Amino acid sequence: MALSLIQKYNVAGPRYTSYPTVPYWDSTLFSADKWSESLLKSYAESNHTEGISLYIHLPFCESLCTFCGCHKRITKRHEMEAPYIDAVLKEWELYTDFLVERPIIKEIHLGGGTPTFFRPTELQRLIEGIFARATKAAEPEFSFEGHPNNTTEAHLRILYNLGFRRVSYGVQDYSPKVQQAIHRVQPYENVKRVTEAARSIGYTSISHDLVFGLPFQTLDDVLYTIDRSNSLRPDRIAFYSYAHVPWIKGSGQRGFKDEDVPSGDVKRQLYETGKKHLLEAGYIEIGMDHFALPSDSMYKAFVSHNLHRNFMGYTASKTQVMIGLGMSSISDSWYGFAQNEKDLEVYYARLEKNEIPVFRGHILNAEDLIIRRHILNLMCSFTTSWEEPSLQFPEINEVLAHLKEMENDGLVEIGKNRIEVTDRGKPFIRNICMAFDLRLQRKIPDTKIFSMTV
Repeated sequence: MALSLIQKYNVAGPRYTSYPTVPYWDSTLFSADKWSESLLKSYAESNHTEGISLYIHLPFCESLCTFCGCHKRITKRHEMEAPYIDAVLKEWELYTDFLVERPIIKEIHLGGGTPTFFRPTELQRLIEGIFARATKAAEPEFSFEGHPNNTTEAHLRILYNLGFRRVSYGVQDYSPKVQQAIHRVQPYENVKRVTEAARSIGYTSISHDLVFGLPFQTLDDVLYTIDRSNSLRPDRIAFYSYAHVPWIKGSGQRGFKDEDVPSGDVKRQLYETGKKHLLEAGYIEIGMDHFALPSDSMYKAFVSHNLHRNFMGYTASKTQVMIGLGMSSISDSWYGFAQNEKDLEVYYARLEKNEIPVFRGHILNAEDLIIRRHILNLMCSFTTSWEEPSLQFPEINEVLAHLKEMENDGLVEIGKNRIEVTDRGKPFIRNICMAFDLRLQRKIPDTKIFSMTV
């Protein structure tokens, strides 16, 4: 990437795990009744044809990682495990009573927080409780996030026996100085232990999450981290940009100074050289931030145009309905979004009242549904078309005007009723999606609410 392009396009922008993005949700038009209506409609359309997905948020961590932007509760009190599992199962009971027809579950993802904070037996109780009221799809995709320091063989075996075949380990960086700065000290030996254990048990997709742009991180740190991960040959590697947003996340991202965080041309070099190293190691770039071996299901989904993106990130299969369980989880009915209470005690209190604990959301209008499809196409396939009448919208000429300058810079190729993202444009995919983001175009935020795009 030319430095001039970085300087031109490195602006604050969404990561597009949804459209509209959360800051643009219109809560004035949202209500629990409208959310229920949208969910019932989508569920009736898709449960028997493709099943549903569950995202289960397990928020507890024993210590605070200062790079993290997730909703979590820091505690060493493991007696909090059982009440939380009870609450999630109560929430699931409320949903299944409401949906009436037995759900067919195609995808489950356990996210955090730290899912492996929970004892293996509690995770078993959770999943068995879910399936006491649901049916497993014929070809399920179950995954979880494991912390290399506390994931045990018992975690891996119990979850494998329950149908889990994919695990993602947060590696971030192997430099001791970087690990100290982000308060995430974990030796390579721990990552090696859990990676090899998962492989020997039979997990078919093992992922390592790496982050560039962390405080004090150098180019040698990034290359060393990629080499160490590559020595274990995970099936997937996520290579994320650190989102430095302390004005949003507060003191959790203030364990270091702003000047300690690589930016501009330095951060660009970390990304470009790291990406080149991954490609040379045989990994193939998939969507944004992700690399996979040709044998992995994510690569196969990318090739077959079945890759999907939602609040779980990229997934190798699509369901129209995703129900989020647990504190702060977000649900997606395709026609609407709903987020659970972020405060743990309020979440518990709502369940005590037998209420599904959503507190805000958005019901998509006809324009939103069209723009959402274009942004999904771009994020998952690097192309989109408005040839079909169902994908046409009046503002397309405004979008093309925004894209014209990107075409002049070699980031996209504009054809008749379609665009293609070039290899040069892939690092700027968020900027390209922003050209389609009509809500963003109509109202630029007064303050910076997104991380930088590059």
